[in-house]
Amino acid sequence: MPIKKIKEIFIGSNNKGKLKEIADLLPKSLKIYSNLEDKIPSPIETGTTFKQNSLLKAKYFSEKTNKICMSDDSGIEIDILDKAPGVYSADWSGKKRNFNLAIRKVFREISKKDNNWKKKSLSARFICVLTIYWPNGKFVSKIGKIDGRISNMKRGKNGFGYDPIFIPKGKRLTFGEMEPNKKYRIDHRYNAFKKIKKYF
Repeated sequence: MPIKKIKEIFIGSNNKGKLKEIADLLPKSLKIYSNLEDKIPSPIETGTTFKQNSLLKAKYFSEKTNKICMSDDSGIEIDILDKAPGVYSADWSGKKRNFNLAIRKVFREISKKDNNWKKKSLSARFICVLTIYWPNGKFVSKIGKIDGRISNMKRGKNGFGYDPIFIPKGKRLTFGEMEPNKKYRIDHRYNAFKKIKKYF
């Protein structure tokens, strides 16, 4: 049975960086609705995995809008920190979502583990789960990852979140230093989107 293509979608997020990045991945012919217009408050994320939180958000926004909804849950795992901050990546930035605070916390926590870390290569990865949720209760979730390492200082003004301290494998620039269209073609969100783009 052929997949019925989605003609319009609500992007369930209050993060402007994510909204822009998801919207840029979607086909230009698609009618996109978002929280920039509707100002629906985000749900409390009670899941302990990226998939649980992605599904929770997509279901919540779909039920609020009665539209097909796509939501993302994503974060960074740093191996020396036992994969923290992981699903709590946004929480590390505080109530005001100040990622300068989050990045300082990352550096502080790494220094507690190894004071000489700036001379080493610390493995990390970005993970994203994208979920599409239909008003009839059907949903699909797909995971995307990108491996890399932690920069020993903040670099670059592009992107958002932890982008200025993440250097993808095989690259020299952080996500924060990359041109957005180059980042979008390799990052975790794109890798998840490739697995669900057949619905569009």
